[in-house]
Amino acid sequence: MSFVEKTFRQGEVIIKEGDIGKSFFQILEGKAGVYANYGKNDPMRIAVLEEGEYFGEMAIIEEYPRSATVVAIGTVKVVEIEEDALGAYFRRNPDQIFALMKHIGNRIAAMTKDYQDAENLLKEVRDAEAAKKKSLFTKIKKHIDLYQNNKSKMGDSVENPAMAEFAKFKDDKTGKTETYTKGKIFYKEGDTGTGMYLLKNGSVGMYYNFRRKDELKLAEIKAVNVFGEFGVVTDGGRNATAVAESDGTVVEVIYAEDLETIFKTNPDKVNLILKQLSYRLRKVTIEFLSLCKEITVTYNDK
Repeated sequence: MSFVEKTFRQGEVIIKEGDIGKSFFQILEGKAGVYANYGKNDPMRIAVLEEGEYFGEMAIIEEYPRSATVVAIGTVKVVEIEEDALGAYFRRNPDQIFALMKHIGNRIAAMTKDYQDAENLLKEVRDAEAAKKKSLFTKIKKHIDLYQNNKSKMGDSVENPAMAEFAKFKDDKTGKTETYTKGKIFYKEGDTGTGMYLLKNGSVGMYYNFRRKDELKLAEIKAVNVFGEFGVVTDGGRNATAVAESDGTVVEVIYAEDLETIFKTNPDKVNLILKQLSYRLRKVTIEFLSLCKEITVTYNDK
């Protein structure tokens, strides 16, 4: 197994939706289009990938079928990294560990914005008079098309494959560990992220508007797990407040600059973070498609 450079010409398919992937790619030169329903009567271009961007990574990180077709726009040069060669690729290019995490994080951020836009659009569509306005039609049609082209990817639930990895995780007793008492805050909503956390013992609550009248507990994270990774790999602030829910909550603090060293000594830690990020992307994508479905149903009922 290896990683090799390949060249694709205009219109050539690089990966195909539905295939079982055993490799992922980084664009070295050129551009590529990402499509749903490619080769059918109603193909939809979802995105355009530029030089330096990755694609196909979820197929090997989470072992899921390809979620889209990627096609060369003009001449495209890529490096293909096969599943068994990922470790060797990172050892040769250690700076790409964080680059790949940041790539997935940016995709999560973009999809989260799409989700929020869809929420606002749904409110407008629910207004019978607003739904009749022509100015809304283009936005509504986009979401209807997205739902129709991707409804086969929707499911009733989203399993996190990282959980199985966390369950068998073996702590090597290395890293910068800290112990928190119940109620201690790791970081606040809106803070700039500098470190992510591997939760080794105890539990952590994630809150919106912590200690305010409209406080909302989003989730409770149990050991072993990763949290805070999204705030580190994106340019935005923390999207929630993280609070220790029990005494003796032990975490390992991981900074971006530590990743190369960690990968050399315990690559499983890096793989856990990648799996967690990939899961978050898949989860918000499915939630977004569910909103597109609701927009479709609501608009068609008007």
